Amino acid sequence: MAPANKKTADSVDYSIEEKIAALYNLQKIDSKIDEINKLKGELPLEVQDLEDEVTGLQTRIENISREIDELGQMTKQRKEEIEQSKALIAKYEEQQRNVRNNREFDSLSKEIEYQQLEIELCEKRLKEYSGEIKAKKKLVEDAEASMADRKIDLDNKKKELDSIDQETAKEMEALRAEEAKAQAKIDERLITAYKRIRNNVRNGLAVVTVKRDACGGCYNRIPPQRQFEIRQSKKIIVCEYCGRILVSDQLEEEQA
Repeated sequence: MAPANKKTADSVDYSIEEKIAALYNLQKIDSKIDEINKLKGELPLEVQDLEDEVTGLQTRIENISREIDELGQMTKQRKEEIEQSKALIAKYEEQQRNVRNNREFDSLSKEIEYQQLEIELCEKRLKEYSGEIKAKKKLVEDAEASMADRKIDLDNKKKELDSIDQETAKEMEALRAEEAKAQAKIDERLITAYKRIRNNVRNGLAVVTVKRDACGGCYNRIPPQRQFEIRQSKKIIVCEYCGRILVSDQLEEEQA
């Protein structure tokens, strides 16, 4: 909710002429802000991409590390199973010394054979786990090396971006204040249209003057009657070719 003492286009009855002048002024302010942002170039996007990449690598390292831990637990379990099978084999061999007939001896021999197969299977699994752990540790090392490099790049990009922000902070603060004052004279509907036009044109110019009988945005010729209406500043007029808001070059001269 806006403060009670804050004037807006809804609370103050600004004329169309004043709104047009405010729109033109707003465009000049936003163009200056655009120029400052151009100094940053692709830095904000590069910083965001690097942050996303570092986050992705960190997640990858955590996932692989968790898989290594799981393999470690499975390794421990297989080793315990081997010890259990060895204990059973020792038990069955001891029982064989006290059997009363061949049938009991053969039965115990089968049990011993089964436990020996279990040991072989566990040892095979242990080799597989060992190979997987080694491969995954290499993946972690590679990911950590990549992450370290990306963090260095990210730190450098952030420092560069912070340096530009610090150099332009006061100017940006003043421009944002001017921008707010200009917007206060323009109703929300016009602000929305202005922003939409700015987003749809490459150079961000939503408001342009008529120069040499042509639109200052697309350079198409403006008929004399249309130019007369623009100079009167009695209504919002847009270029029929590019959709930009047209204002008289007299505004440029007056504000200069």
